[in-house]
Amino acid sequence: MSITREAELTGMQKASEAVAYALKAMRNYAQPGMTTKQLDDYGAAILADFGAKSAPNLTYNFPGCTCISVNNAFCHGLPSDNTILQEGDLVNIDVSAELNGFWSDNGGSFVLGQDINRHQNLIDASRQILQKAIYTIKGGVRIADIGHLIETEAKKRGYKVIKNLTGHGIGRSLHEEPREIANYRDRSNATRFKKNSVVAIETFISTTSTYAETLNDGWTMVGNKGGFMAQHEHTIVVTDGKPLVLTEMNEIW
Repeated sequence: MSITREAELTGMQKASEAVAYALKAMRNYAQPGMTTKQLDDYGAAILADFGAKSAPNLTYNFPGCTCISVNNAFCHGLPSDNTILQEGDLVNIDVSAELNGFWSDNGGSFVLGQDINRHQNLIDASRQILQKAIYTIKGGVRIADIGHLIETEAKKRGYKVIKNLTGHGIGRSLHEEPREIANYRDRSNATRFKKNSVVAIETFISTTSTYAETLNDGWTMVGNKGGFMAQHEHTIVVTDGKPLVLTEMNEIW
C-alpha cells in the first residue's frame, strides 16, 4: 500500500506494534523442552490481546497462528505438539497479522540457549545484511539493486541466498505489489521502490541451498541441498531518505 493519510500510518504502526511485540515476546519465551505448538499458542494469545488476527491463517488457512521453523526447516514450519525445542536449535519465528484492516509482517531467526551447533554466525550475517539493505532503500532505488546487495553481502560471508523466497509489498493485505523483492539481482525486474509505499523486506541467507522446496505436509519448506537458513524481516515505509522501520521494536538488531 501507499501511505496517503495520517490515519493509514497510524493503522500500520498499530498492526506493526502487535506483530513486533509478539515476535520479541515469543523469542524470549522459547525454551528447551517446549513444543512449537506451546510457543505458537503463546504468540496467538499476545496477538489476541492486541485484537489482531493471524495473517497466514486468514489468508491461507494456515493450521497455526505463526510460522515456527526449526533447524533444517527453512520457513512456514507448522506449530506441532511433536516438535520439541532443544538447546542450541536454530529457530525461526515469522509473525504476521491483521489489525483493523492493516497488515504487518516480521520474522527472525535465533539460537535457543547456547550456540552449541554454531549457528550464530549465520544469524548475525542475516541480521546485518537486512539492516544494510533496509537503510539503502529509498524512493527510486531499483528493487533488483537491493537484491544484488543482499546476495553480494551473503557471498562475502561465505553464504548463499534462497532465490524463490522473497520480500513483498504489504498493508491492506499480506502480499501486495511489489510481489517479489528478491535476495538476488533479478535482471527482469525493473521496478523501483516508491516513496510512501509499505514493504516487508526479508533476508533468506543459507549455508548450502539456493532454493526452498515444500515438504509433504504442504507447508514446511527445506533447502534443495539441505543445510540451514536464517531469515530476518521488517515491515518498513519507504521515504526519500531513511526508511521508517515499523516493526523496529522486535529488536532483531
